Amino acid sequence: MPNLRKVFVALLIGVALTLLSATPAAAHGKLKLTVAGDGAGGVTVQAVHTDGHRLEKPVLLTLTGTGPDGQRVGPVQLAPAPEGQGFYSSGPLLSPGRWRVTVAAPAPHESEVSAEVQARPAQSPAPAVPAAATAPAADAPATAGAGGAWWWPVGLAVLVIAALAVAVPMLLTRRRPDE
Repeated sequence: MPNLRKVFVALLIGVALTLLSATPAAAHGKLKLTVAGDGAGGVTVQAVHTDGHRLEKPVLLTLTGTGPDGQRVGPVQLAPAPEGQGFYSSGPLLSPGRWRVTVAAPAPHESEVSAEVQARPAQSPAPAVPAAATAPAADAPATAGAGGAWWWPVGLAVLVIAALAVAVPMLLTRRRPDE
């Protein structure tokens, strides 16, 4: 009889573990979507499960938007961004102005969020610095442009002197035979 009880308990534990391992997928149905502008003409989205843990797999997110003067954009599928798991970006998509964008996820993660983003013109890169401006000054030491490599010879000299300070006395002292 005790063996039958052990088998029954083991069977119940197995069923419970099977049911518990299947519930996380169902428990993480909806997503929490955080929408923001990217500082230029695009949109970024962070998607996490409602309990806060990251997505295991990419999710299909679509973006639609209405801008100044009734301009419309979308639906556009958002691509996963290189910032990490659960991050998405649209790339340059919006003309400058205030936009009302909606991001939606299909089933089984049916979620939708709307937000206002400010699209700005893309910034032009900083002008290139002429080569003459980056050259070292005439009165600067020649080693200053070597990326701080001047200390290697000094460090090596210090190590050699320290080694000699220890080795020379050891070599010059004679062992006296035990008397």
